[in-house]
Amino acid sequence: MLVVQKYGGTSVRDVQRIQNVAKRAIEYKGRGMNVIVVVSAMSGETDRLLNLAHEIARFPDEREVDVLISTGEQVTSALLAITLKEMGHKAVSLLADQIRIISNSSFGTARIASIEDAKILSEVTEGNIIIVPGFQGVDEEGNITTLGRGGSDTTAVALAAALKADLCEIYTDVDGVYTTDPNICDKAKRLDKISYEEMLEMASLGAKVLQIRSVELAQKYDVPILVKSSLVEGKGTLVCKEDMIMMEKVVISGITYNKNEAKITINKVPDKPGIASKIFSALSAANIVVDMIVQNVSRENYNDITFTVVKADGKKAFKITEEIGTQIGAKVAMDEDMAKVSIVGLGMRSHSGVASKMFTILADEGINIELISTSEIKISCVIESKYGELAVRALHKNFDLDAEDIKEES
Repeated sequence: MLVVQKYGGTSVRDVQRIQNVAKRAIEYKGRGMNVIVVVSAMSGETDRLLNLAHEIARFPDEREVDVLISTGEQVTSALLAITLKEMGHKAVSLLADQIRIISNSSFGTARIASIEDAKILSEVTEGNIIIVPGFQGVDEEGNITTLGRGGSDTTAVALAAALKADLCEIYTDVDGVYTTDPNICDKAKRLDKISYEEMLEMASLGAKVLQIRSVELAQKYDVPILVKSSLVEGKGTLVCKEDMIMMEKVVISGITYNKNEAKITINKVPDKPGIASKIFSALSAANIVVDMIVQNVSRENYNDITFTVVKADGKKAFKITEEIGTQIGAKVAMDEDMAKVSIVGLGMRSHSGVASKMFTILADEGINIELISTSEIKISCVIESKYGELAVRALHKNFDLDAEDIKEES
């Protein structure tokens, strides 16, 4: 049996925690498993390195930044290999260029193109515990690249897929995937299982447990992911195919909340072909990701268009939109004090009235809905941010997620 384990920054924060990781890898090896460990940089290290770069240059060279910040994971992998050897076990750390984790050349946001398995499988055959620094790859020119925030999750799942591992375990500082953020709702419960689709929706809507690209890869290559805590013992949450989950499950699996939303409204947009394209092409060219878009029915040859972006991009998006608004004679307004609350669940496919129930729950709390978007298994509402946590607790309670019997038994 081959298992890939990934440990986040808090799990390798200091030498003691690195020793705990080593003990767990040894335990798995003792049970007859082959183990590959993917590690993040020690907690806070990536930010420290980035701050150093920005002390020197306002806009440091992206290639050199990747060379710099990739060292955080390399330090952790070397320390773990040293620890395992000191404990009397065979281990080797392998960097991305040694394994040949090939990526494109988009420094800072690279995507893995392929993984060569010969070197790593050879070391597994030799009985070594393999340690791989996450978050990084190497392009066809030999340049070090990094995969973006949360990229170690992607490294782990990609390795599990390439090597046809039986399981990919993601160890974090939480003990699984919860029905909502326990810091907001103390009645939140850990789920035993969740589908790839539900996890993708929750990750895209603000849940921080798993990086979105890692879930996409897991779904594409059918890699089961077990999310567990490295700090406490527990079953964790299995992210898997829908057919591995009991079909008679609750309608809603989770509630997500994202308070970092900015809403931009363009009033009196001429109802002509190409205007919307002009607006959103300009935003795309500035690498601004637009989330929700609503356009009303044309009145007197004019439309109103409203869209949302992450708050960090709000001012930039407003400036671009305002410039275009001036050109087309439209007025632009922005509200940065918005939040998005969403319900997610496979059960929505076969149950009617979910949307009306959500809207009624929010109305009963005096919460006005500004924007709505839906998918087959998700409904999102943009509301004033001051009502965000209230909305989460009300939805969690009224969709019966507070109940003790929501967890499915493994």
